[in-house]
Amino acid sequence: MVFIVVGGLFVLLKYFEIGPFGHLSWWLVCLPLIAGLLWFEIVEPMFGLDKKRAHDELERVKKSRIKQQLDRGQNRRR
Repeated sequence: MVFIVVGGLFVLLKYFEIGPFGHLSWWLVCLPLIAGLLWFEIVEPMFGLDKKRAHDELERVKKSRIKQQLDRGQNRRR
């Protein structure tokens, strides 16, 4: 995500020709965006980081639902 933010900032700086970014090639300015694309499309799926994140999110929701049901059961008994 950092690559995308930095790339966006570089593109804005290049477009408005602020500082040394006005003289750089568009290829150099877009390198962080290319790195972000490679990360999200190749590296994350290769190591299963995208599936791990989704699995962790499902586990969090599952635990939250179980806790909520247990709390409701205790309130009914009172």
